[in-house]
Amino acid sequence: MRYDAGFGDVGSFDGARANDRLTGKDQGTWWKRGRFALKTWTGQETELGTLKTYTETRFNFGNSQNYGSNSTASSFSLNFAWIQLGGLRVGKDESAFNTFIGYAGNVINDTLVPYGDFDTNLISYTFDAGNGLSAIVSFEQGSGGESRIRRPGDTWVIDNNTIDSYVPHVVGGVKYTAGWGAITGVVAYNSNYEEWAGKVRLDVKATDQIDLFIMGGYGTDDNIDRSFYKQWGGNWAVWGGGTYKFNEKTSFNAQISYDDAKNLGVAANIAHQLVPGFTVTAEVDYLNEGNFGKPDYTGSWTNANKKNSVGGLIRFQRDF
Repeated sequence: MRYDAGFGDVGSFDGARANDRLTGKDQGTWWKRGRFALKTWTGQETELGTLKTYTETRFNFGNSQNYGSNSTASSFSLNFAWIQLGGLRVGKDESAFNTFIGYAGNVINDTLVPYGDFDTNLISYTFDAGNGLSAIVSFEQGSGGESRIRRPGDTWVIDNNTIDSYVPHVVGGVKYTAGWGAITGVVAYNSNYEEWAGKVRLDVKATDQIDLFIMGGYGTDDNIDRSFYKQWGGNWAVWGGGTYKFNEKTSFNAQISYDDAKNLGVAANIAHQLVPGFTVTAEVDYLNEGNFGKPDYTGSWTNANKKNSVGGLIRFQRDF
């Protein structure tokens, strides 16, 4: 169970502030959201390997001010529902383009500069070669729940990220893990727009208290500027950050991100476990928008150059 409360623009960046730019309406208030996530696991050993299932359903309640489909609106969603036998996984999951290489740090708003879409049905296979070496291949359907208007050059298209033929999106990746950290690479092919994207990541365990990472992404934009895998602006983007553990209960987490379209995101938080199973996280976020312009209802682009936004949130999370 989780409860979030935040202020400013950054926390609800995905909807509320974008709509404010369309209407000219400036909303300054606290936003609040409560979430209950129901998770189930099963597992048993078979002659073909471990048979697992996992589901997660999220129920969200938010006090929306009705200025757009923002991150505080009430909703429910099926986030995971997959079956796995050995290395074979089938069902509703997050894209291997993100899960295999890892999320961009331990901050809450880790997508100030986005690094790939998430929700998809997939068929994937993960191969463990031993000695720290593993690989994955994933055939993915994409997600049609977020059709967006994009503009490659001067041509307007509707970006529907669900596959529109019998050819799936394809993700492949390799990883090497050792005691000092890991090196991971993933590459993805978007069959809708015949675009490619890739990410490379280095994780380093500097000390027992400090974990660091840096991740770089590159993608094509010949047919569409942002797509299911290349969510960042321009061709390239970089994310970096780390975690410092003060003790077993308290940690400091930070992330900085930047892309080819001059979008800069900075996020930092302190997470503290008050008692086992109850964690309080306080986070501050900053976003400097470069060329992250949004289309208005007439098809014209609003000018978002050098738009500065600051926000923050506090999260109370109970796990049981």
